[in-house]
Amino acid sequence: MPIKTFSPTTPSRRHMTTLDNKGLSKVKPEKSLTEALKKNSGRNSYGRITVRHRGGGNKTKYRVIDFKRDKTDIPATVLTIEYDPNRSANIALIQYQDSEKRYIIAPLNLSVGDTVLSSEKADIKPGNCLPLGSIPVGTFIHNIELYPGKGAQLVRSAGTAAQLMAKEGGNAQIRLPSNEVRIVRLECKAVIGQVGNLDYENVQIGKAGRKRHMGWRPTVRGSVMNPCDHPHGGGEGKSPIGRPGPVTPWGKPTLGYKTRKKNHRTDKQIIKRRK
Repeated sequence: MPIKTFSPTTPSRRHMTTLDNKGLSKVKPEKSLTEALKKNSGRNSYGRITVRHRGGGNKTKYRVIDFKRDKTDIPATVLTIEYDPNRSANIALIQYQDSEKRYIIAPLNLSVGDTVLSSEKADIKPGNCLPLGSIPVGTFIHNIELYPGKGAQLVRSAGTAAQLMAKEGGNAQIRLPSNEVRIVRLECKAVIGQVGNLDYENVQIGKAGRKRHMGWRPTVRGSVMNPCDHPHGGGEGKSPIGRPGPVTPWGKPTLGYKTRKKNHRTDKQIIKRRK
């Protein structure tokens, strides 16, 4: 979708851009596929803030997405392509021949009226879901399962796509958008094509109010705090960090510090690390 710009009636309006949603279906979400979405404002079950800078935001309802695609060998017709406030990608409402409706992530070049299918013998076209063992090497895919039957966990955000690189000994080698090459079992399912809404990454927020609508509260730099509030704080004027490297408010290294634990149980499934 193209990017929409605005006349600079205010300083914040000058650089603000949004997605032009003319290509989307202007309908209300399917009521049977929506759920209430409770806001926690970054708090855990004890009421303590575990994720900072969250709170407020517009009220939204969650769209139940079919990540498993377990309704096999039954064609489905795309009824609408809709906006989803809970993710960067758009979603498509599909209806099976037995009248059941489900939401799926909308891949690139999927249009209203198209037919999608989840089957081992499905055609290699966007929106169709197949086991990795039935997909030709070199195909671009998204919505990839890590464990058979669990549902898609990889490559679900707008504009992303992975590539099936090789198949050997019951496993597939997949190059993820981060350039990490990972082993996944051939029984796992994936959807053909690239996730749509490519221009999402080009949107300029433009003003603080839009971040508040998304549920993000203001973020303050540690270097402008007092020493009692942050390790970077204090000093006369604009002072340096005063440490070998930047740290979190609790003194842990940050900005490049690796947090993945050593000897992780899935390390053997990663052939090439992203960095």
